[in-house]
Amino acid sequence: MTQRDFKSPRLFVDAPLDSGGRVPLAREQGHYLGNVLRLGAGDSILVFNGRDGEWRAGIEGRKRLEHLTLIEQTRPQEMSCDLHLLFAPLKHARLDYMVQKAVEMGASLLAPTLTQFTQVSRVNTERMRANAIEAAEQCGILNLPEIHEPQPLARRLTERDGQRLLIFCDEAAPQADPLKALASESEKAGGVDVLIGPEGGFSEEERALLLHQPRLVRLSLGPRILRADTAAVAAMALTQAALGDWNTRLGE
Repeated sequence: MTQRDFKSPRLFVDAPLDSGGRVPLAREQGHYLGNVLRLGAGDSILVFNGRDGEWRAGIEGRKRLEHLTLIEQTRPQEMSCDLHLLFAPLKHARLDYMVQKAVEMGASLLAPTLTQFTQVSRVNTERMRANAIEAAEQCGILNLPEIHEPQPLARRLTERDGQRLLIFCDEAAPQADPLKALASESEKAGGVDVLIGPEGGFSEEERALLLHQPRLVRLSLGPRILRADTAAVAAMALTQAALGDWNTRLGE
């Protein structure tokens, strides 16, 4: 494993990264580096773009910090987990939390999914992306998730690849060992979709629709009712432990 630098500041830049290249800094990025982090010309930071690995870059500028010069690659781009999080949207602060934790847990796609009891119908996907970038910057993550626009549950299920495993987190499921429930899928190929419902749960019509999906695991998350954002973290932790890159399955 490549040694990680946890001390240097990290910055996401939406530009190609290559040896000797120069990357322009947006005004707010220059302000952040100079006025918040108190860095100046000649200092160095780590940068990434979600595609070209992580690079050490030197800061340039006179009156204000304007450019980064790429010095060397510190880590190559990593393969992302084929792990999608489908979730009923939440209100601002709790959606921010869910997005940040999903990125930390290795989600490669975030898909807001509207259900009958979803309480939030409008989702700011730009805010979701900003939270994903912030989580990646702070946690040394190189991959950013793809972020989809909201879709109704029925359409989401129609358009998803039926060869992928669907983990249906259902508060009405019989309580059982979740790791054992997932173990039967550990030798099968394909990506994983984790579905988290709204705080009001799924309707009986939605539950019936879900139970007819191919490659389905109906999962109980224990004896307590979890808030939706907590359920997302719990479900992704179980998935990574049983099927994911905690044991290399989704990272292969």
